[in-house]
Amino acid sequence: MAIREIISLPDKRLRLVSEPVKAITPDIRALADDMLETMYDAPGIGLAAIQVAVPLRLITMDLSKKEGEKEPRVFINPEILSSSEDLSVYEEGCLSIPEYYEEVERPAKVRVRFMDLDGKIHEEDAEELYATCIQHEIDHLNGVLFVDYLSKLKRDRVMKKFTKAAKLAAK
Repeated sequence: MAIREIISLPDKRLRLVSEPVKAITPDIRALADDMLETMYDAPGIGLAAIQVAVPLRLITMDLSKKEGEKEPRVFINPEILSSSEDLSVYEEGCLSIPEYYEEVERPAKVRVRFMDLDGKIHEEDAEELYATCIQHEIDHLNGVLFVDYLSKLKRDRVMKKFTKAAKLAAK
């Protein structure tokens, strides 16, 4: 296991559409392990493979609330099958957009299908934080960031801020 670098705005790779995982290989298992370690180190509750510069449809997540008790989950080729018409608002942040948080409105409930590391297909209903997080991470797999849900003014401000910071860091 290794901690990988998390890419951040304005890195254009964050806009790539990730490819499906074709087989669960030792490399995929190692990637999932590295992503979990990276996510915990950051610290965060979800991480998409593209955030560590790997354009594959793989997500790690841990929504456990208690310190020390981890509930790591791996989602391979996740997809949203249905969404509720009811909406909910959560304050979202992103490891690729550090220290920036904004309220985002998304469907309150979704039905998701994914494969686990054993190759077993699951279908689950997600609501509350789980629904928000799985939608946020699947968006990453499709090249969509949570700031895309904000007004043009807010989105332009955050893009400008991170572009400027990246230019300063490159000097």
